[in-house]
Amino acid sequence: MIRELEAIRRELEKVIAGKTDVIGKILTAVIADGHILLDDVPGVGKTTLAVALGKALDLCCRRIQFTPDVLPSDIVGFSLYDKESGAFLYRPGVVNGANLLLGDEINRTSSKTQSALLEAMEEKQVTVDGNTYPLEKPFLVIATQNRVGMAGTQALPYAQLDRFMVCLTVGYPDHAAQMDMLRVRQTGEPLAEVQKVMSREELLTMQREARQVTVKESILDYITRLCIASRTHPWIDVGVSPRGALHIQRMSQARAYAEGRDYVTGTDVQAVFRDVCAHRVVLSRKARAEGVAAGQALDALLQDTLNPDRGEKA
Repeated sequence: MIRELEAIRRELEKVIAGKTDVIGKILTAVIADGHILLDDVPGVGKTTLAVALGKALDLCCRRIQFTPDVLPSDIVGFSLYDKESGAFLYRPGVVNGANLLLGDEINRTSSKTQSALLEAMEEKQVTVDGNTYPLEKPFLVIATQNRVGMAGTQALPYAQLDRFMVCLTVGYPDHAAQMDMLRVRQTGEPLAEVQKVMSREELLTMQREARQVTVKESILDYITRLCIASRTHPWIDVGVSPRGALHIQRMSQARAYAEGRDYVTGTDVQAVFRDVCAHRVVLSRKARAEGVAAGQALDALLQDTLNPDRGEKA
């Protein structure tokens, strides 16, 4: 299993050099069967990375470019009256048949359209005109968004944000990675060279095995104390939801699984805590006035909460 994950990393690094840490987090979220939000400025490779992941995992990848005129029916489908049969026939949307849905620039479309994804992301199904249609397994959403405040963008609804397991930033490449990219793309297209590493059935098996990783009572208590502390901290108005707590657990299990362990440690929880929670918390007016970022508030929670591994604070 570790060999397979390393092989996937190598394939992804063909298109995104110098981003080993980000690639590792994305793979952890995939193993945890979670949705991923990539939040960054344009042009850093968010979409390319998502497409390369679909190729490496042999997933049926579908893509939708979110614009202000995209409708909910474009996502979940619609019913169309058929004259010959005299019945309404279902016309599938972009989510139907997809294993990996790439939502480009999700924060450029309306809240009504974004809400069409809520049932699909949480329950892996869509309901149209009272009829429910299950989605293919696995079903993952990788959405990209440009920084809020850029022309044409708007903040995602909280209910939408809370369904993403992690929110990650790709970031600019360093000097060496930028030079390497310029050399390689003079004569070739790295995305065309990405090879399949595993099948979707193997991915489903990996996801099932990750859910079997042992989480001791002390770790469950640690996650619970962190989440409760986020709801009472003076820097935070809206803390981590119960769904967020589940996502911390599943990401921690996936991280342990990716490292070849069958048990979760407090260090696993600490490693995933910021990526799982930073997009969920809403900072207080006091924190914003003092220039506190979400990551700083979460670091403060880790500092104030005992790690069960060593009985000490982070």
